[in-house]
Amino acid sequence: MTVRPSAARERLLAAAAQVFYAEGIHAVGVDRVIERAQVTRATFYRHFPGKDDLVRAYVEHADTAIRARLDAALAHTTDPYRLLDLLVDGIGEDICAPGFRGCPFINAAAEFPDPAHPVHQAVVGHRAWFRAALVDLLTTMAYADPQRGADTLVMLRDGAMVAGYLGTPEAARDNLRAAVGAFAPRP
Repeated sequence: MTVRPSAARERLLAAAAQVFYAEGIHAVGVDRVIERAQVTRATFYRHFPGKDDLVRAYVEHADTAIRARLDAALAHTTDPYRLLDLLVDGIGEDICAPGFRGCPFINAAAEFPDPAHPVHQAVVGHRAWFRAALVDLLTTMAYADPQRGADTLVMLRDGAMVAGYLGTPEAARDNLRAAVGAFAPRP
């Protein structure tokens, strides 16, 4: 499907992101997204053949935003330890943000457990990219086992996201910082 940029499509994605994240994907119908985006049903279907297409676009849009944040951090510093700090700080900011409801990717994967489903595949694609970015970062840091280290960092991030939602966000943020600091101490 060719993505046609338009203000209506952006409003649909923004509305979907708000309600899917706050209330759950399966709990929200297309009519609710259409109403929130202030578009017609025909406009919705002009941009998305169905709800699953909108959900996949929502996940891909979140992925694009995170990639842009990493690119911005890379433009800010070439020091891999500082980059890791910026990454952890960004995750901590997300966890402590008002309305935080966990990781949108983990949430989407939980609602679309079929590994063959396009939404699940979009989540897997994001996680593969994120893990590869961590492998590259750890390789630059001369970390002994970048593959295993990346797996550990993904696990720490996932745990912090869940802990931030179900527990105290500030404690989850601080515990993530401490764990990553112990995992990759500065030389």
